[in-house]
Amino acid sequence: MWSFKLSTAALVLIPAAVGINYIGKTFAGVLKLPLWLDSIGTILASMLAGPVVGALVGLINNIIHGLTQSPISFVYAITQVGIGVVAGVLAKKGYIKNLQTSIIAGLLIGLVAVVISTPLNIIFWGGQTGNIWGDAAFAAMQAKGQSVWLSSLVDEIVVDIPDKIVTVIVCYLIYKGLPQKLTLMYDDQDIQSF
Repeated sequence: MWSFKLSTAALVLIPAAVGINYIGKTFAGVLKLPLWLDSIGTILASMLAGPVVGALVGLINNIIHGLTQSPISFVYAITQVGIGVVAGVLAKKGYIKNLQTSIIAGLLIGLVAVVISTPLNIIFWGGQTGNIWGDAAFAAMQAKGQSVWLSSLVDEIVVDIPDKIVTVIVCYLIYKGLPQKLTLMYDDQDIQSF
């Protein structure tokens, strides 16, 4: 599970998964969606090839996105690495094997994203996420005199928990639809079969 030796299949998967993340984030940003949709590739790569590959996908995605669209993405590379690691571990342990476990895994991955991102939001952006729905929750909490930490935590929860639940469900459905011949390439690396 923790091998840094990348197979040919993993090396091909990384740019494809980065592209999926990039398109998802761009799509969500252009449409001003209440979700990020920037972790589909990270979580799918984690499910297929493990936590190391998932973490690499998340890191590379945020570097590329930071260079091409928004420098803010650099700050959240650590969040994507955390998402990749947790998703890979959960997949390896069999927690993304049906719709019910996918929802639970999405909740856990979302909580990890919240824990990592909230301090980053406070340090770099005064507590806001930059997502219109989350920032509306932040403004409402601040208007009621709540602390910046609590307001930022709620802001992040409003966006990341639903986003990661939807993302894991989408990844589970994609995985289930992949040809067995493809998924077996990763099973040969001792990756969990679903």
